[in-house]
Amino acid sequence: MSVGHTLLGLLEKGPRHGYDLKRAYDERFGHDRPLHYGQVYSTLSRLLRNGLVQVDGTEAGGGPERKRYAITDAGVTDVDEWLGTPEKPELYLQNTLYAKVVLALMSGRGAQGVLDTQRAEHLRLMRVLTRRKAEGDLAEQLVCDHALFHLEADLRWLELTAARLDELREAGA
Repeated sequence: MSVGHTLLGLLEKGPRHGYDLKRAYDERFGHDRPLHYGQVYSTLSRLLRNGLVQVDGTEAGGGPERKRYAITDAGVTDVDEWLGTPEKPELYLQNTLYAKVVLALMSGRGAQGVLDTQRAEHLRLMRVLTRRKAEGDLAEQLVCDHALFHLEADLRWLELTAARLDELREAGA
């Protein structure tokens, strides 16, 4: 995810301080990977340098002055372009799970055990996400659905691979 574009998108609702941006990002997008404050401020510094945000004011606080950032017209244009650009689909052609199965087969180890262990982990994570989805708002439901659909696709691959283990062994996978 592009942190810069996401912060710009959050600024379209109105000017905010870095602390407020971090909190909004973490609430909406950072459940599994919250931003560090340093990343927020370094990103804002880069966006400021590139003319995509401007300082909309400062406030005195208990520590250093707090800057309030606002998106510029160039920033709005940048978000428009980013939203209109498709993301490259992830093909997963060379992932770790695939490598584990092939290496287990090549070494004569039990590839079925690798598949069973992974299936159990996928199902565990699907239960966690299903609970999270049931307790979440619409945005949380959407992100959980996205992850669940990917896990379902992985489970289909695990089942297909398990059904082909004998054939794969014979082929010398």
